[in-house]
Amino acid sequence: MYDLYLNIFNKLGLLELLAQLSWPIFPFIGVAALLVIVVLFLVLMERKVLAILTIRKGPNRVGPFGLFQTIADAIKLLIKEDIMSAETNKILFTLAPVVVFVPTMVIYCLLPYTSSMLAVNIAAGLFLILAVSSVSTVGIVLAGWASNNKYSLLGGMRSAAQAISYEIPLILSAIAVAILAGSMNMLEIVSKQSGGLIFWNMWPSLIGFIVFFICSIAEVNRIPFDLPEAESELVSGYNTEYSGMKFALFFLAEYAALFIMSVLIVTLFIGGYSSPFGAYISQILFKSVLNNQAVLNLFVGIEQAFWLVFKTYVVIFAIMWIRATLPRLKADQLMAFSWKFLLPLSLLNLIFVAVYRYFIPG
Repeated sequence: MYDLYLNIFNKLGLLELLAQLSWPIFPFIGVAALLVIVVLFLVLMERKVLAILTIRKGPNRVGPFGLFQTIADAIKLLIKEDIMSAETNKILFTLAPVVVFVPTMVIYCLLPYTSSMLAVNIAAGLFLILAVSSVSTVGIVLAGWASNNKYSLLGGMRSAAQAISYEIPLILSAIAVAILAGSMNMLEIVSKQSGGLIFWNMWPSLIGFIVFFICSIAEVNRIPFDLPEAESELVSGYNTEYSGMKFALFFLAEYAALFIMSVLIVTLFIGGYSSPFGAYISQILFKSVLNNQAVLNLFVGIEQAFWLVFKTYVVIFAIMWIRATLPRLKADQLMAFSWKFLLPLSLLNLIFVAVYRYFIPG
């Protein structure tokens, strides 16, 4: 994408330096717009899905079939008063939602949506995604401490303990994928799975896929792993003292992280944007009709984006289904489940994948 952007500048006769300086602005604007649209849709989708699974009506008042309910909620948060206690650390209290929210926007730029649609393509893309995703925990702990509220502090500390516990098996499962692909570049990881459904990483690394899926739910604080929030015990946990747009940033970051982790699961284990049939349907249908390779590539790109979005929303639906089905774990159960069950499984998966890769190097 950067090469295309640079070519446009060169054709217009503009300076290359200007292109290099202005380039980060465009991915940022695109990511911000995509993030807001994704979150608005996900909130509505979750309410509708939970309503169906728990036999309720769900949103049905604002707009046709309640479609404008999340927009109304967003407007309400925008105009709501920003209340701050006199005892809070005002600088850190204000900074915490930003620290939670910004890493999610960075990760959006590192994910490949099609073979040519990737804002930042680096060799260690997977490593950077895992590193940046862990920064959000700092913001949650910061929010709990700066609130000067014991319930908020407990929620923040729970989040730190949970993140450390579940990141270890998650990273070990991701390392197994890097071994299978022979690379940490996100495009190469997807390209190694492009032969169709049988070439997906979830088959040789099935245990790793299950562990990664479970840890992803814990990383985004979803039921049954939403201990940092825990309304029944901590009155919403680390964000108890927040209101208005500061609260909205936490809310936005949670759903943005849900989408990111789902895309990451799809990219690492379920073939990413590649077709499950191996060949792309658009190539089969239009190759004999279209003589223009650029137009054909456009259709292929649209199909790649479709497959990524379709797989991602299947994963998101599964996560929402789990929320409607399972009760919340206790704090000791949550920690024991990670250290006594998921960590040994992820190590076993890593050993199996290493042996598999040694005997089947192709």
